[in-house]
Amino acid sequence: MREKIQAIQQQIESFTIENPAQLEQFRIAYVGRKGVIADLFEGLKAVPAEDKRAIGAELNNLKNFAQNKFNDYSASLENQQLNGKVQAPLDLTLPTVPDELGAIHPLTIVRNRIVEIFERIGFNLSEGPEIEDDWHNFTALNFPLNHPARDMQDTFFVEKNPDIALRTHTSSVQVRLMERQKPPIRSLMPGRVYRNEAISARAHCIFHQVEGLYIDTNVGFTDLKQTLYHFVKEMFTKDTRIRFRPSFFPFTEPSAEIDISCQLCKGKGCNICKYSGWVEIGGSGMVDPNVLENCGIDSQTYTGFAFGMGIERITMLAYQIKDLRLFTENDIRFLKQFNPLS
Repeated sequence: MREKIQAIQQQIESFTIENPAQLEQFRIAYVGRKGVIADLFEGLKAVPAEDKRAIGAELNNLKNFAQNKFNDYSASLENQQLNGKVQAPLDLTLPTVPDELGAIHPLTIVRNRIVEIFERIGFNLSEGPEIEDDWHNFTALNFPLNHPARDMQDTFFVEKNPDIALRTHTSSVQVRLMERQKPPIRSLMPGRVYRNEAISARAHCIFHQVEGLYIDTNVGFTDLKQTLYHFVKEMFTKDTRIRFRPSFFPFTEPSAEIDISCQLCKGKGCNICKYSGWVEIGGSGMVDPNVLENCGIDSQTYTGFAFGMGIERITMLAYQIKDLRLFTENDIRFLKQFNPLS
């Protein structure tokens, strides 16, 4: 047995490895399960008991010697390939890799345009976390305990008791802003939000909102209307009409839905506007005094308005896109056709 071990040791020492094919031959002959070293371990059973310990140690040394040589040459050949010393044959029939420029996502284009419009009239930007606690997402905004938004069917909860959820609106950023900054406040809050909804051409569980907040002395509903009039005329066309419909939101009072004349049929009526000539783009209203007090702002001194709209809805109207799912499918053919809005 010792003579066999010494002979194989000499074979391993003299084995030349210069390419992957020789490395594979070495592996099969000495390192693999069917190699000569594995056969020697099988033959260990026939060695007298008094010699097994010594012979076994020599076999283990031989096995480690072969494995180390295999590992060293394997790493060496890999480095040679990475350094370009061993190159695969060049296939001149392969097509060239096109050198194409990327494109800005339509949602990003519209978000930037919205921000630009409001920055010109004095609004700055505010951001907040996408995972929110109950206070900032619900309680501070006047949501009652039995409101549907607090139900797991409408909200993605991360933890319960205390409740931690993926934010359902960017209104939570308004609360954080009012808690750390005293009026006057004039800010815009764009960001991603989450709601537990079935994905369809008109809805998605992940979408984007942009909200605005203005708080100061003597702020009235007229200021809200004129601000949104300005936005609609700048975002769409000068002849776009806008109307306000009375509505209800827990955090504003009075509240109003914002409608604009349909951009596809120009108010004449089509299947997109359900033949009404109007399309809803968001909600608005005067900030509820309870919300101001919850955030440490004196509601007897200050008033303010807030508004919010979905960036996807604005994008669909601006570019006449009819399926919300296209925004998240990452189809290059769809994405590359959009140019910045002016």
